[in-house]
Amino acid sequence: MPQTVTAFSSGILFSLAAGMMWGLVFVGPLMLPEYPAALHTFGRYLAFGLIALPLAFVDRAEIRRLTRPDWLAALKLAAIGNVLYYLFLASAIQRAGGALPTMIIGTLPVVITIAANVFNHQRDGRFPWLKLAPPLALILLGIACVHHVEWTALVQNPAADTTRYITGALLAIGAVVCWTWYPLKNADWLRGHPDRNPRVWATAQGLATLPLALLGYAAFWLWASATHDPLPMPLGPRPFEFIGLMMAIGLFASWLGTLCWNAASQRLPTALAGQLIVFETLAALAYAFWLRGHWPEPLTLLGMTLLVMGVITGVRVKSIAKAAHP
Repeated sequence: MPQTVTAFSSGILFSLAAGMMWGLVFVGPLMLPEYPAALHTFGRYLAFGLIALPLAFVDRAEIRRLTRPDWLAALKLAAIGNVLYYLFLASAIQRAGGALPTMIIGTLPVVITIAANVFNHQRDGRFPWLKLAPPLALILLGIACVHHVEWTALVQNPAADTTRYITGALLAIGAVVCWTWYPLKNADWLRGHPDRNPRVWATAQGLATLPLALLGYAAFWLWASATHDPLPMPLGPRPFEFIGLMMAIGLFASWLGTLCWNAASQRLPTALAGQLIVFETLAALAYAFWLRGHWPEPLTLLGMTLLVMGVITGVRVKSIAKAAHP
């Protein structure tokens, strides 16, 4: 029992660390707004892949244990959970600003919990819907409070482009779909390979991402050249800032964040781990308000408090083991 409690507590801490790392990805497109979303995406994952190379050398014995199906799984996770997800998210942030996509991505704890309960209950045990309802309601209410403040500020701006915001919202929904699929499939692999090191699996996903990022970067460069895009390639108008930001996000958000999330996924039921992605939303909001240089509104603080209350309530919900068939 003490070991189980320790694993549960460490799983929550790993989820918190992952959320703090992943929150960084929301501010990248805001710090370099003149860079298109594709360059943010492929630059980030090119950095992630390059960071993974020396790490793979250190863990080369474990890397060699990965089979062809393992590498195919890593490639799928990298393509959908990394490249496609961030392409959607970065595009959404540049069209709708940081707040609206953050709020939409903030629904992930609810969406993943429901998806895990519907599709994955045979592994973790089924979570009673009536007991899940209160924490999920608190999370949704908290998101609604924060969203109300941001939306009110938006509609009061006469220069706001509503079509651009709606497009950004739709792209953010696409990001939610990608990242609902990713943690469920990633947890499936980790639970199916309990003897594997989460750090090695994070590095393997970085290696799988590298060729995707190289191809994407080359394709964007060719497209920019063919369309006579004034953006100076390959590193844009602020090359040193771009390289530094991509390396920081690649190291902390991509590799370290994935490592922490893998460690949490091995220790927590998927439905509850899904709720803990709320830490990413809280971190992203904190970073966004830090960039804005002012404290959040009282209703925003209330919303963030409700999110935390929803998480605390949610992690106390116990699953019901699936009944064995005779």
